[in-house]
Amino acid sequence: MSLPAVPARSSPPSATECVGTLYQSHHPWLNSWLRRKLGDQHDAADVAHDTFVRVMQSRLADRIQEPRSYLTTIARGLVVDLWRRRALEQAYLQVLQTLPVEHQPSLEAQALIQEQLTQLDRMLNGLGAKVKQAFLLSVIEGATYPAIAQRLGISERTVSHYMTRAMERCCLLMD
Repeated sequence: MSLPAVPARSSPPSATECVGTLYQSHHPWLNSWLRRKLGDQHDAADVAHDTFVRVMQSRLADRIQEPRSYLTTIARGLVVDLWRRRALEQAYLQVLQTLPVEHQPSLEAQALIQEQLTQLDRMLNGLGAKVKQAFLLSVIEGATYPAIAQRLGISERTVSHYMTRAMERCCLLMD
């Protein structure tokens, strides 16, 4: 008795099928690699998940030549984002500790502020480090343009240019 013939595929696999195959083939490896890098299985699982979400969003899964290289490039960027977000949260919590108890916001307000800081950080991704730093110095610390210029070793005109770029980026992403 012979098995029925499997019909030949007339079209290339869809992007969704490619992501599924990529996931099945490389998710265990990526998760393990991230666990070694991060030292935490939950963070590793989150970053691995976000990596494959990015692959799906890119719609390039069917054109990936070096899957592990592609996945690690995305994952490294996400790890940097994770560390940056954690550093931002830690800096915020340190500032809170310096406030007298009666001036500290409620836990709910703290959570909302942390979420807003994280959103602001995401909106500023893609800008240069100095642009981002100038914007945060101005908006969060209330530093003047001359103070920012001196602190970053740049001209006031450059600070103004950086602020314009950062504001344009925020406005663009808020629309």
